[in-house]
Amino acid sequence: MPLQEYIINDIKPLNINDKVSDLQLLFNELTYSHIPIEKDGNYMGCVSETDAHCFESEKAIIDCNYVIEGFFVRSKTNWLDILENFAQNSCNIMPVLDERNNYLGYYELGDIISLFNETPFLAEPGGILIVEKGTQDYSFSEISQIVESNDAKILGAFISKIESDVVQITLKIGNTGLNDVIQTFRRYSYNIISGHEEDTYVENLKERSEYLKKYLDI
Repeated sequence: MPLQEYIINDIKPLNINDKVSDLQLLFNELTYSHIPIEKDGNYMGCVSETDAHCFESEKAIIDCNYVIEGFFVRSKTNWLDILENFAQNSCNIMPVLDERNNYLGYYELGDIISLFNETPFLAEPGGILIVEKGTQDYSFSEISQIVESNDAKILGAFISKIESDVVQITLKIGNTGLNDVIQTFRRYSYNIISGHEEDTYVENLKERSEYLKKYLDI
């Protein structure tokens, strides 16, 4: 997925010798969480809006250089890795450097998220299923076999949680018949955390419990 077309370069990095007031003014005009900083034409990192407003306006940015955060991505970085960098640095702007560390511009968080929205995981019709099993007991090959043995297709899968030697896997499954997939996962000792389509196993249990409650109330 080519990302170069999403690089924006309308904001040039501030020089480290500029005043903090220049940084604060830029934050007041923009909605970005960070502003890039350069020294002698070389990218140094970013200063967050929170940090920028903690310093006196008349100071130079170089006097506050210990708050500069050196995060960036390369022009050839995969969009998933870019999204991870956004999350790790709690930012909505991501500087982009080429292989020679030249500053090319930046990505906006909204543009990268829009790419995720266009993937089959979100764009294609299907059901979301979250399954759970011990970290030593599951495998993606087994998960794929379970889904495909029911004539369904996996549109996307990722590990959404790991806790106390138990892993949760979130699946996007195309085609209909999610219930058959759910039943097969149960036969393979997977716990079903969530199935966003009719789960007749659960519905049957509810109906039987309601019937038993009515019987006991007689």
